[in-house]
Amino acid sequence: MPTQADFLKEPIEHIDFTRIDPSYLVPAMSKMSFSSRDLARAAEIYKMMLQDTEATVILTLAGSTSAAGCMQVYVDLVKNHMVDVIVATGASIVDMDFFEALGFKHYKGTPFVDDNMMRDLHIDRIYDTFINEDELKECDLAVNKIADSLEAKPYSSREFIREMGKFLKNGGAKKPDSLVQVAYEQGVPIFCPAFSDSSAGFGLVYHQYHHPEKHVSIDSVKDFLELTKIKMAAPLTGLLMIGGGVPKNFAQDTVVAAEVLGHEVPMHKYAVQLTVADVRDGACSSSTLKEASSWGKVETTYEQMVYAEATLTLPLLAAYAYQTGAWKERQSKNWADFLDKK
Repeated sequence: MPTQADFLKEPIEHIDFTRIDPSYLVPAMSKMSFSSRDLARAAEIYKMMLQDTEATVILTLAGSTSAAGCMQVYVDLVKNHMVDVIVATGASIVDMDFFEALGFKHYKGTPFVDDNMMRDLHIDRIYDTFINEDELKECDLAVNKIADSLEAKPYSSREFIREMGKFLKNGGAKKPDSLVQVAYEQGVPIFCPAFSDSSAGFGLVYHQYHHPEKHVSIDSVKDFLELTKIKMAAPLTGLLMIGGGVPKNFAQDTVVAAEVLGHEVPMHKYAVQLTVADVRDGACSSSTLKEASSWGKVETTYEQMVYAEATLTLPLLAAYAYQTGAWKERQSKNWADFLDKK
């Protein structure tokens, strides 16, 4: 019988977009058609976001690109002030990034495998990527440990993830330069509106079960209010959206939320979405960026949908913006400090 070690042998290596030079490729794609031209326009719009020093760039992140090899992309975007705020799924931040920060890895696998055997071997599968279920439980317990150390009260996911970053910085990290830690150090807030839908949820369930009277909880409405406060304070905003889902809608909805609070704010001026979803069956979070304009969320002057898989498109888009130097005049917005003072 195969063993767990037979499958967990070759770790996923995260791509370094700073080593890619697409200076010919991306402009050349702008003279092509179909997805190539879409990607080239998206890259130009992202470059415009970075050149607009008044713009706050909000990265929304859904799907499994972090586990699939793009984790370093997100870290380097934060390090180089190419992203100011992150809205993500809990899995992207906890099961993938925080998990690796604790010293664990994702492994190259295959979809052509007996999943019942995988279950017996305590191996979880993310399409063609494998992850050790026993190590994920260690991630759960690390979240519980952090919760146990905090004052028993409600926290926004942003506040709790800040504590995760502090935990890693103060000796908890076995792998340096995780997204959670780097974002904490750079003052980039991370929001996970569906935080409990991840390894963090199991850790917090464990925490609350053992502390039924007084415990830490996550206030997703506080998340919404905090992100809306950023939208109200930022002169301009741009969206770089990987996938769709809750993070996409959450970031877009801040325009409407500000209006509900009596504040007139501009729609998101720039918007790029990299997705394989379609809108005809209600996927793609059920709307294109042009449709979002009807809700008063996104302007249509500088928006671009790219219908292609993000592990292919994201490194090129990020590398193009990096190699053009569009980010060099940008300073840290430090929205985390802004929120902590509120």
